[in-house]
Order: sequence, then structure tokens, then C-alpha cells
Amino acid sequence: MLYYFFQYLEELNIPGMGVFQYISFRTAAATILSLLISLVFGKSLIKWLQSKQIGETIRNLGIKDEQKKAGTPTMGGLIIIAAIIIPTILFARITNIYIVMMLCTTLWLGLIGFSDDYIKVFKKNKEGLSGRYKVLGQLILGIAIGATMFWHPSIVTRDRVPAENVTEQVINDNAYEAVMDKDGEVDYYVKDEKSVKTNVPFLKGAEFDYAKIVGLAGDNYTKYAWIPFILIIAIVLIAVSNGANLTDGMDGLAAGSSAIIGVTLGLLSYLSGSFIFANYLNIFYIPHLGELAIFAGAFVGACIGFLWYNVYPAQVFMGDTGSLTIGGIIAVFAIVIRKELLIPILCGIFLIENLSVIIQVSYFKYTKARTGEGKRVFLMSPLHHHYQKKGIPEPKIVARFWIVGILLAIVTLATLKLR
Repeated sequence: MLYYFFQYLEELNIPGMGVFQYISFRTAAATILSLLISLVFGKSLIKWLQSKQIGETIRNLGIKDEQKKAGTPTMGGLIIIAAIIIPTILFARITNIYIVMMLCTTLWLGLIGFSDDYIKVFKKNKEGLSGRYKVLGQLILGIAIGATMFWHPSIVTRDRVPAENVTEQVINDNAYEAVMDKDGEVDYYVKDEKSVKTNVPFLKGAEFDYAKIVGLAGDNYTKYAWIPFILIIAIVLIAVSNGANLTDGMDGLAAGSSAIIGVTLGLLSYLSGSFIFANYLNIFYIPHLGELAIFAGAFVGACIGFLWYNVYPAQVFMGDTGSLTIGGIIAVFAIVIRKELLIPILCGIFLIENLSVIIQVSYFKYTKARTGEGKRVFLMSPLHHHYQKKGIPEPKIVARFWIVGILLAIVTLATLKLR
């Protein structure tokens, strides 16, 4: 909203108002405001939750000092949601389709997570919202995001084609737009097009076209490309959202890991939204995508601000209100910037937490079926509890997971050149 207000002031020739045209300035402003909202709103929310005795019920996992966390206020994800939405609305161009999708993602998953926490806290039902309803809600969002990306006219990628590769017939049909050099001659042509392609990491110029999955359907297979495209988006969304949910088992672990991921995604969105950088790095240039850097700034500020109250010993837990939301945000963000194939690297912490649970449950069922006695691979899953069982202090485990997350973020950014 402020973007349009300052744009109007700039049209009145008021000095200094043009600074709001810069994405870097608005990203910094959104990050700072998000931090402030987290700190101020967080303190007030914690006091209110304590007055209402809205505390977390801790299962007896046999972990030292675990029961000391019982009664700690939960539903702190409301802090994160507020600190994301308010700065984004104020500093971003809210008519931008990518901003609209991210705001809808935040609100929708926040509602699902809040419903789960509400049932646990107020209805005194430890099971919370049924797992199938959570997955259904995530699936609906995945379908909505996939359909929007496939059919919305503003969501395109821009290809750069050398002048010598463009025929005169194509030029006459106005299929390409000419870009002139400093001498007034055609340097190259650009064309905006709808596509379901994504960048493949580690391979120079490599792209994966989801339409090829249905290539066996015949010459008109492209019209069915939406089927695998939307399906994969839904799967990625469900996996990452639940991965963040599983990671939220230690003070500061999910919020800190998500902040690291958010910084990386913000940089990637800025690069993909800049024609110069995208062309230099040989990645997709996606018009209007740079605006997402502002959302990323608000997201990072919200996660870091939440850490003020969530680091060990935590004064508040984010609950499913926060964990499902931040996981879904990360998934959708990676998808819209066409970097979803980097998720296994960038979100490696979420991935290993997911895998540890899958391995533990699968192996237990397998050995029980074969021998009648179930065996376990880990002392406990998700993985962070395994290390707790080994006697490693919680703050040390969290710090080490953060370090691994930083290393994974660096590897993710390095893939831009390691091709």
C-alpha cells in the first residue's frame, strides 16, 4: 500500500519519494518492520496466552528435562503470520500475482495450523485436527497454486534469443520483442511464454519440462501438461510443510532453519527477477518476480523475531499454526521461482527429519512382521530426538542443525555457478 502512496508522491515531484521504487529498500524496510512486529506483538501475545493458560501438553518421551516445557504457551505462529502479512501489504506491490499467491498461502496454511492448535488447546483433544484433513487442506492449496501458475496470464518466463536465430517471419508475426544495443541495432530478441519448465541444478543450461512426463499422449501432449505439473506442486507442498512440522520439536530449531532458507530463497528470487543477473547466471528470467524479495524479507524478519522468544528455554512455541505455515511458504516460494529441484538440498534439514520418521516406522513394521518384535534404527525419531536420547544438550543440537542448514544454503547458492 505504501508503494502506491509514495509512487503518487513521486509523481508530484516530491524529492526522495523515488526510493520506494527500489526493491532492495523495500525489502530492508519489510525486514525491519517484521522484526519490530515480532518483538512487540510477540510479548503481548505471550502475556495473553499465559493469562488464558494456553499451554503446550508435553508427551512423556523419556527425555531429560522435557516435562519442564509443559505449560509453555503455544500458537505462537500467530506472531510469525502477523509479522509476515503486515510488512508485505505495506511495502510490496499487492497487485503482483506472486505476492497474492504467497499471502494466500500464508493465510490458508495458518488457518489449517490454527485449527489444529485450537482443537488441541481449547477442545482438549491431544490428536488435534485429523491428519487427513491437514493433507486435504494442503492438497487444495497445491492445486490452487499449480492452476494459477499454469493458467494465469501474468506468470511467464522470458527467453532471450540471439538475433541471428530469429526468422523474419517470426519478427513479422510480432512473436518476439527486439532489444537494441547502444548503436540502435538489434542485439537480441525476447519472448514471454507460458511454460512448465524448471531449472535443473548442476547442469549448465539444463531445463526439465514437466510436459514431457505426459509426452506419450501424442503430439498434443502439452495440453495435458497441467496434470503432472499440479500433482508435483501438491506433493512438494505437502512434503515440505509436514517436514517443517516435524522439525518443530526443539526450541528455535524450526524458526532458525527457516530463516536461513528464507534468506537463500530471497536472494534467488531477486536474481531470477533481474534480467541482467538471470542472463549472466543462465537461469530463468521471470518478469515481476523480484517483488518476492520483499515477502522473503518479511518472512526472515518474522522468523528471527520469533526466535527472540523461542530460543532455549522457549517462552512460546509456534505450534502447527507456525510450523505448517512456514513449511508451506518455503515450498510455494521455491516452486514459483522455479527452484523446486533445489529443495532436497536447501531444505535438507526438513528432508532428513522426514526421512528419519519414515525409516523408523517402516523398519519397525518390517521387523515386527518378520520376527514378531519391532526394532528401531534410531533411538527416537524425528532425528533431533535421537541426539537428545544420546544425551546431547538441546541448545547444542539446535546450533549444529543451524550450521548444517547454513552449509546447505551455501551449496544451494553455489549451484548457480557449479554447472
